[in-house]
Amino acid sequence: MSIDLNTLSARELDSLITRAKKRKTVLKKRKPIAAVRARLKAAAAAEGYTIEELFGTSAGAAPRAAKAPRAPRKTGVKVPPKYRNTANPEQTWTGRGKQPRWMAEEVAKGRRPEDFLIA
Repeated sequence: MSIDLNTLSARELDSLITRAKKRKTVLKKRKPIAAVRARLKAAAAAEGYTIEELFGTSAGAAPRAAKAPRAPRKTGVKVPPKYRNTANPEQTWTGRGKQPRWMAEEVAKGRRPEDFLIA
């Protein structure tokens, strides 16, 4: 979070300082993480568990709902052209994405996309 102090009024600055002091007081009252972690491990061990059994393999993070693994996206995969402009054979289209202008113009004139299929 980034706050531009130059845009705040005196009242807003006072409010920000007050909130920051309250937050600092709360943080000072907390016990060090290492001490809390040691107490949690001891409590788990006393009950016959490990932290990993209770919270999963990443002991510091809260357990998350399991997601199905997703296959990685293939980027830059070449797809052979499916359509060819009869007026200019160098112009082709794979059939993916927005129709090229040459095809959209021909379809607007009444031709069908099937007329441009590459055999």
